[in-house]
Formats: sequence, structure tokens, C-alpha cells
Amino acid sequence: MEKSILSLETPLSEIKRITPVYLKKLHKLEIKTLGDLLFHFPHRYDDFTNITDIENLEADQIATVQGEITDVSMTKTWKRKMYLVEAEIKDKTGSVAALWYNQPYLTQTLKKGLLISLSGKVARDGKKIFLQNPAHEILRTENHFLIHTGRLIPVYPETKGLTSRWLRFQIKQFLPVIKEIKEFLPSQIIQKNKFLALNKAIEEIHFPTSQEQLEQAKRRLGFDEVFLIQLFLASRRSNLKKENAHQIEFEQPLIKDFVDNLPFKLTNTQRQAAWEIFQDIAKNNPMNRLLNGDVGSGKTLVATLASLQTAKRDFQVAFMVPTEVLSWQHFNTLVSLLKNHDLDIVLASSSQNKHFNAQTKNIASINKNQLNELIKTGVAKVIIGTHTLIQKDIKFKNLALVIIDEQHRFGVQQRAKLVSAQTFTPHLLSMTATPIPRTLTLAVYGDLDISILNEMPKGYRTVETKVVLPKQAQQIYQFVAEKIKNDNQVFVICPRIEEPDQEEILTKKGKIDWQRLEMKAVETEYEKLKKIFPNFKLAKLHGRMKSQEKTEILGKMQRGEINMLVSTSVIEVGIDIPKASILWVENAERFGLAQLHQFRGRIGREGQQAWCFLFSGKENSQRLKAMIETNDGFKLAQKDLEIRGPGEFYGVKQWGFPELTIGSLMDYQTVKLAREEALELLKEDSNLSKHPTLKEKFADFTKNIHLE
Repeated sequence: MEKSILSLETPLSEIKRITPVYLKKLHKLEIKTLGDLLFHFPHRYDDFTNITDIENLEADQIATVQGEITDVSMTKTWKRKMYLVEAEIKDKTGSVAALWYNQPYLTQTLKKGLLISLSGKVARDGKKIFLQNPAHEILRTENHFLIHTGRLIPVYPETKGLTSRWLRFQIKQFLPVIKEIKEFLPSQIIQKNKFLALNKAIEEIHFPTSQEQLEQAKRRLGFDEVFLIQLFLASRRSNLKKENAHQIEFEQPLIKDFVDNLPFKLTNTQRQAAWEIFQDIAKNNPMNRLLNGDVGSGKTLVATLASLQTAKRDFQVAFMVPTEVLSWQHFNTLVSLLKNHDLDIVLASSSQNKHFNAQTKNIASINKNQLNELIKTGVAKVIIGTHTLIQKDIKFKNLALVIIDEQHRFGVQQRAKLVSAQTFTPHLLSMTATPIPRTLTLAVYGDLDISILNEMPKGYRTVETKVVLPKQAQQIYQFVAEKIKNDNQVFVICPRIEEPDQEEILTKKGKIDWQRLEMKAVETEYEKLKKIFPNFKLAKLHGRMKSQEKTEILGKMQRGEINMLVSTSVIEVGIDIPKASILWVENAERFGLAQLHQFRGRIGREGQQAWCFLFSGKENSQRLKAMIETNDGFKLAQKDLEIRGPGEFYGVKQWGFPELTIGSLMDYQTVKLAREEALELLKEDSNLSKHPTLKEKFADFTKNIHLE
């Protein structure tokens, strides 16, 4: 009766055989409905396909044998106080023992005379071979459907008390429900690419009939996930092209004069990126471009060129950044670069508002009402700020260009607030200093055009990087002291602000979490380093400090009044201290490669020799080794992606796409194919009206994209 009324939407709580104890464990894995269970895919497989006669068994092989149980016994070892369950299995060619450790309950299942299938490793004890801790299942009928042995066996993501064996058993019971899963891919895509039908693919992913069928199932289900993402990005791109934007024509004399007066030459990739932007903003539909450049490649200068061109056409530019410290820094940079171009520039942040007056060439603090008036009347041409820019009381007169620095730190809905009140849709230039590998560029940023800065300005030095073990610390202290005497400044990065309290360092079982306990804290290291370097000026910086305080400390650091700054990762993005030449990172293994590369980008910014010391107890860390081998952010980004996977890759998880289970954003060919199919489909059927099942599936998919 239960089976006849089951559907994908059936809550597992309504299924009697799944007890409350198991429901709680399933919820930990976010499995709440029968559909969730059937879409809980394996992450690997044990190959137990080698079914062999007992006489052919050899030590160290993985094999499956099937036969009759002729004897079962249990003993307890006195030394280890361990239960050993031993069964003797016989087939037509011979007999073999199977041995299980600490599983006394098996004596209730394994009974003399039963037919059994066993899969596992063949071990040797002297001349005798035996099966060690094999998977097992009782063969009830002649054509018994094997679940745990004798085939490719799925191994699932688990949680404590919820095993793959239990999951396999449950999923097998509910396989008939798979038939009700609707096929949503258009038939032409299935036929052209020779994909398995969706319900067949799901059946094969759980209980593959062969390695080839398993690969076909992975291919189909992986494509499905990436295809929906690509459909989402392609539809957004298509919708944007229907909107109207201000046309900002390229003014060659203006840009040439600006570039000629710079104290350095633009790199070729800066010129190329600027030209791509100028071409985009000259069109009457909005630009949607990502400026992807390595640390120190000159993104801010390219953004300044776009701002100058837009502002001199009497339009407004909003420059949005993730932190107050960065907004203050960008304000100073843009004032310095544009001060001779008759443009009023304002800074809008929660702690301070400032106005650069183009006529007087002075910078003055202003109140909120004055700020709002300058923006509303259009006097302020370039407006720099944090989330403050999307508050309701800020009204732009004619916003034509929005620049967002470290764009992955802002949700799409936040960005939308900047443009919603405008008659014309502003052009959008996003910037990130996290180099993005080619696959992810296509997979996650498919609605954006991309400009890449992968060329360093002339004279930009590489940083000498070294992993420092605890025993080498004293040597580094001496080195750092000598460099400070020679007018070098130091950043010390710690993963936390203060020491953890008693509760924080204990696991749920009441044991000490040693990794957490050993994490270095800014407050503690600051006090310790003051004693090690008593003759130097030290300061600390972290996210709990007030914005004004952070600004003052960084101001002192810029003026050379501080020798060593002990900080959390707040200095990660864009902080520019010209004389900073030494970076030292505590617990370096706790940071991602992209983040470590960002830290390293804070030193040697004026071309001087710089040193990066990665303090760690792990001598052979794969991540830290990569930092030593290259200063190329794009290579490190690819390595980071390989080590951590796309879900954890810096800047990707924040996009809010549902987590991929089968499809990998690292599979370039699948992403490329999915993108091509999505674009082609939308060209023929822009609102998916000819494909109602796909339209329904797509609507469900987009509901789960939070993009914040």
C-alpha cells in the first residue's frame, strides 16, 4: 500500500520503515523527501565485479565469491578484547573462511545452510587465505538482485550512524518511484548527444550494470546540472541585451592626454581591456563585463579610464567596494589621478563622507544631507562607497556606469538596487583580483564578457616565498628586525582575532580540538611580538575595530609610522602600503591559495624586493608548496580549484548556485557543451514555451539560486 502512494515529494517522515533516529541523520545530509534520497548520488564506487570460484582466489585481490555457509563461530580475543566472527563458505570448487572484526551481531544474520555472496579483499595468514571483513548479503532467490556485493557498489556521502549499506538498501526499495521522474531535457539535445534517459541515468548511477553505463549516467546527470546553470546565465545575458543604456562615445584626445601624463606606461593587456570597455559603453545596451586581473596588474587604473570617459560626458559613476578601508583608499587614488580633470568626487561610507571639490582642489568632510544633495543634483560625478551606495536615501541624477570591486563579495540583488531606480540601465564593470581559471570563467561567469589582465607592469618584482617551520622562527625574527631597520614594513597575518574560549576548543564529545586550539590570534601575537621587537612600533588591525580606527591605523602605516601591523585577513583586498616588503602568515595552511596570493599581493607594490614567510607546522603542504613554486595568480587559481574543488574555490560559493553533486565545474568540455546547447535553445525558444517540462524545472532551479 505504501509504495502505491509514494512520490518524489513524499516526506521521509511519512514512510514507516524510516525511524525518527534515521530521519535526524538524514536531515543532516539535507535529505527530507524521497526525491532528496533518490538524488543523493554516490561519490565513489567499490569494484566488486570480479565474481570467482573459491579455488581461484589469490591473496591481495578484491573478489566476490558465492556459496553456502557451512559453519559460523564467534570468539573473543583476550589481548585486544575484540570479537571475531568467522564463517566457512563452500561452493562447487572448494571452501574459504571469511573473518569479521568486532561485528558480533553478524551471528544473528549468518546462519548455517544459507546461500551468501561475499565481496572484499583476500588476505593471507601463513599458507591459508581468507576474506577479510567482506561485504555480504544473503541470496534469497536464484536471481537475487545484488546490492552490496558482486557489482560496482555505490559508496555515498555519509554521516555518523548512517552507512552506505543502509542507504543502498533503502534506495533499492524505492527504485520504482524513479519511473515518475519527468524527462525535462528537450528530445533533440538527448538524441544529438546520445544521452541516457533521465530515469535510466538515475537508476544506473545508484546500481550500475557496467562501468560503461555508469560513465553514461555520470555524463547525463553532470550535463543536467551544468546545463541549468548555463541556461540561467544565458537567459540573463539575453535579457540584458533588451535593456537600454546611455551611449558614452569614446573621446580619444581626452584619454590620450590622461595616459600621456601618467608616470608609467600602460601594459598591453591594460590597453586591450580599456579598449574593450570603451567599445562596450559606446553601445546602447548595457555592458556587463568582468575585469579579471592578478594582484598588481593595474585594474584600478583601467577602471579610472572608464570613469574619466563617463564622467566627462556629464554622467555619474558609482564605484562600489566591499570594505570601508578600501573605499577610503580608492577615493584617495581616484582624486590623485583625476584631480586635474574638473570632476567632483565623493566618498560615501557609514563612518565618513568626503567631497573633493574640483574648483578648489580641496577635500572636505561633509554630512549625509550634503552628500545626498551632491549626488542627487549630479554635481558629484564619481561616487565611491561601500553598501552605503544602495541605501534608499541615495538618489543618482544620471548614473551611467557602475564599477564593483571584488564583485563576488556583492550579491546580484544588491547590485540590482544600484540600477533599479534608473531610467537607463547603467553599464556594469565588475573587478576581481582572484584570477579565475578558464573553466570557471565559462561556468560561473557565463553572463559576463571577460577582460583579463595577466601582464605585470614593468619593474614589478616577484616575491621570495618560504615555508617556515617552528624551529626556524628565531632565524626569521632576526631577518625581519634587520629589514625593519632598513625602512621596510611588515604585515603579520593571523587566522583569528582572539584566543578561543573553553567551549570553542571542545568538540561535541568534549575532546580538545587541537587544530582550533593552535590557531594564532591577533591579540595574543601582538602582545608576544611587542616583546620580541621592543624597539619597533607595532599596531593591530581586525574586523571588530571601528572603521575610523582602522582608517587611522592604515593611515599611519602608509605614512611609515608603524613598522609592523598584526592583522586578520582584513588586509586581504586592495590595501596599498608602498613600503610593505615583508609578509608573515601564521597558520598558513589554514588559508586557501587564492587568499594567500592576495596577502602576498600586499607587499613589494613599488617594485622593491619582498619576502613572504608562511609559518606552518606542515612541512609538506601541497598548497604551500604551490605558493613557493609560482607567483602567477592564474596558475595558483587552477591549483586551488584542483585541491579544493569548485564549491570551495574562493569567490564561487558566494554565487549561490545549488551545490553540484555529479557535474563538475572543472569539466571544461561538459561546461562548453552545456553552454552551446543553452544558447542554441534560447535562440529558438527564448521563453521556453515550447518546452513546458524544462520551463517548470528551470523555474524550480532558479528559485534555489539565492545569489547573495
